[in-house]
Amino acid sequence: MRERKSWFVKIWDDVNTEVFGLGECAPLPGLSIDDVPDYEEQLRETLQRLQELTIDNGQLTTDKIQLLIKQVISPQYPSIIFGLETALLDLMNGGRRIIFQNDFQKGRELPINGLIWMADMDLMLQQIAIKVYDGFNCIKMKVGGLNFEKECDILHYVRKKYYREDITIRLDANGAFKPDDCLYKLKELSKFGIHSIEQPIKAGQRSLMRELSEQSPIPIALDEELIGVNTLEEKQLLLEECGAPYIILKPSLHGGIQSSLEWIKVAEEKKIGWWITSALESNIGLNAICQMTAQFPVEIPQGLGTGQLYDNNIESPLLVKKGNISLSQSQEWNIESLNFITIQNNG
Repeated sequence: MRERKSWFVKIWDDVNTEVFGLGECAPLPGLSIDDVPDYEEQLRETLQRLQELTIDNGQLTTDKIQLLIKQVISPQYPSIIFGLETALLDLMNGGRRIIFQNDFQKGRELPINGLIWMADMDLMLQQIAIKVYDGFNCIKMKVGGLNFEKECDILHYVRKKYYREDITIRLDANGAFKPDDCLYKLKELSKFGIHSIEQPIKAGQRSLMRELSEQSPIPIALDEELIGVNTLEEKQLLLEECGAPYIILKPSLHGGIQSSLEWIKVAEEKKIGWWITSALESNIGLNAICQMTAQFPVEIPQGLGTGQLYDNNIESPLLVKKGNISLSQSQEWNIESLNFITIQNNG
């Protein structure tokens, strides 16, 4: 993956066009349920429907925002929902890129993991060394894309060089393991002191996932398994049937902000751990996800460092330093590079 395509939504009140909210709609190719050929057309039609509704900026509330969104878009388009939620919440809070009013605005630091991009062994080891030097004490590595023995060699090297108490290792298989050898691989990987592994097998195999969750020496975290699961009852059933100890939440994939908050509520009721990860959004979407995360007293690293991957990300106050992400109190947003097309009434 060499590039990332995003659509940015700008919503304002005609009474004061200088105040506007921004949101990012960015389905992840090959993974998002709304990664469809007519995505842009669906987005335009959604904005047209929103345009035709009466929205009083002075009376916007989180409940009214959810009601508006339900009127204009289906749950089958989670990335559009996320973009609209972000833009409307931003507008509600004065168009200052404030999505939630919490201490993240005052410089609170959120711990994050360092993402190690898939590459050959030498480059991956180089990435790990850089992350450790930069102050990360938790790294996340993809597995299942290279030769399994080589992946084990990399992990062996990391564990030989860095003590377990110094570096936490998370793995993400993205469903790459086959049912017949998955448990064997999990047992082999467990030798390297792994914190957790995301989605070892493809989604939709709940009974097998439950067996693995019960037998795996590495705690399993659900990710792709959550895609397309929308109602409260469906969420409760999924967690019961899979029996995994963790879930990973990505608002653009898992129903948007409100849906992710509901996932957290359901998980906590069932004593299931969770953390939040961006889905390769730009700084517009990442900012919203960070602020949502800051609604909770999180202590374990979150997956919020992906903004560093881009050569041309939107300039923002988001600051990654020593394994944490925060809002710089001196840096400003620079959104002048964004281009918008006004959606007019009646087409």
